[in-house]
Amino acid sequence: MKRYCWSLNNKCNWILFSFVWWCARSVAADTTVHSAYNMTRGATELSHKVYNLHMIIFYICCVIGAIVFGLMFWSIVHHRKVKGTAPAQFHGSLKIEIIWTAIPVLILIAMAIPATKTLVAMEDASKADMTVLVTGSQWKWHYKYMEYPIEFYSLLSTPRDQIENNAVKDALYLREVDKPLVLPAGKKIRFLVTADDVIHSWWVPDFAIKKDANPGFINETWAKIDNPGIYRGQCAELCGKDHGFMPIVVDVKTPEAFEQWVAEKIAEQEKAKAAEAARGLMTREELMELGQKTYESRCAVCHQPGGEGLPGAFPALKGSAIVTKNKPAHLHIVLFGKPATAMQAFGKQLTAAELAAVITYERNAWGNNTGDLVQIADINAVLSAGE
Repeated sequence: MKRYCWSLNNKCNWILFSFVWWCARSVAADTTVHSAYNMTRGATELSHKVYNLHMIIFYICCVIGAIVFGLMFWSIVHHRKVKGTAPAQFHGSLKIEIIWTAIPVLILIAMAIPATKTLVAMEDASKADMTVLVTGSQWKWHYKYMEYPIEFYSLLSTPRDQIENNAVKDALYLREVDKPLVLPAGKKIRFLVTADDVIHSWWVPDFAIKKDANPGFINETWAKIDNPGIYRGQCAELCGKDHGFMPIVVDVKTPEAFEQWVAEKIAEQEKAKAAEAARGLMTREELMELGQKTYESRCAVCHQPGGEGLPGAFPALKGSAIVTKNKPAHLHIVLFGKPATAMQAFGKQLTAAELAAVITYERNAWGNNTGDLVQIADINAVLSAGE
């Protein structure tokens, strides 16, 4: 019996020692910025506050756990029956009731103070140096700089061959975009977050930002990024079939490099507008070539590369009555979308040349062969008339 009790005592002490060692090791993780077992410190003032709050609460939980489990194991070992301990008989104690109610209340207050300060800081988007409107749209992000005449859509740039397992996936599989959001370092950026269609969520872990994008509502958040670099995130809301295909890439530049990018972007947009305005009639070959490229990057994911669609989800364009017979309806649905469906309005997403080309391509590909050619002037006329 004595041997058994000695063994039990050692086992309980070993369990207690193991728990204390685990707590100490977890606390030590604070010194490892890139620990796989801890959250990231992030790259913004806000993320540092969130990280520090996380560690404070973690320390408190470790201390509570060590005390509670320590007392529990100590009681198990030192008040076990084989030592002849007789259980005490008592009904209750008002003093103990008050103590074990007051102590948790004080702990909660101690936790609430830093938590409240951090939450207040997270909601304070005032005195921002610039504002960016972020709009979620199936399945891409639209960025509009409120202080500059710059806006664009940011789309997944992973090749379809990788997505369909016909090519080797690279290191940035499903994490790269064609146009990243470009921001200046050291400036307070205010984000206005909304959506065109369904609920999305704009999430960049390094910024400690995860803000829902709700249709008809505008949510607000902010970030002040300390160091230039590339930061990645993704949509964190289950927004539809391509939920996993709308990553976020933020390219943070020095203030000087950002101003240079702004000047170049504005000049690029003006040049593109002037070139399109001066462009005359496009040949069938030009329309079909640009149309195929546009279709494969914007339309094939739903309507499929061969135009056969997905039965029950997305209609086929191959042999479609609208595509082959009703040209005005075809232009209208591509430009303005179809309410209560996944068909988006592409009138603001594509250039007039791209719109003319993709509609021409759809009306003459996969055996449709209508012979119709849609020109830039046709697109501008429909856009001018409106919905």
